[in-house]
Amino acid sequence: MAKLDTVLRPARREDAAALADLAARSFAATFAAMTPRADLEEFLRTTYGEAQQAAEIADPEVRTVLAWQGDTLVGFLQVRPGDPPPCVAATGALELGRIYVDGPAHGAGVGNLLMREALDIASDQGARVLWLGVFQFNERAIRFYRRWGFVPVGEHVFHVGNDAQRDLILLRVMDTDAADTSPAR
Repeated sequence: MAKLDTVLRPARREDAAALADLAARSFAATFAAMTPRADLEEFLRTTYGEAQQAAEIADPEVRTVLAWQGDTLVGFLQVRPGDPPPCVAATGALELGRIYVDGPAHGAGVGNLLMREALDIASDQGARVLWLGVFQFNERAIRFYRRWGFVPVGEHVFHVGNDAQRDLILLRVMDTDAADTSPAR
């Protein structure tokens, strides 16, 4: 089977159902073994429903970008403003709220493509720092973020339903050479 090129494009309203499905599936695949089932189901329903995704896509301050291989949605990112946690002591901060890659696409460069796009968005919006929260036991994601220059600056509690989990807060200082300092293409 020929390898399909990955194409990035901004999310559109008609993408909400596919985005909701990928987000919920990806989150569950990563966290189901570490989260009580009822809490996980509540979180998926309230965070990744189609209506919620449509609202986020429609929000002009939230940038959601999808990664497609042919007709298959294989990943997405979301960069958004908002109040960072106290450990992010910088003005001009944007949050990398989500960067998800579907399991079958892991290792195919989709994550790197999405991260480059997230850094470009942050740079275009004049962000001085890009921050994110990552589950303390999500080692694969932590390694990925560290390769991209994110460093730990603190932690916070992230609720999945009623289950309080510990997230590490990672931060990347933006600079004009961000694309040149990231992992090899």
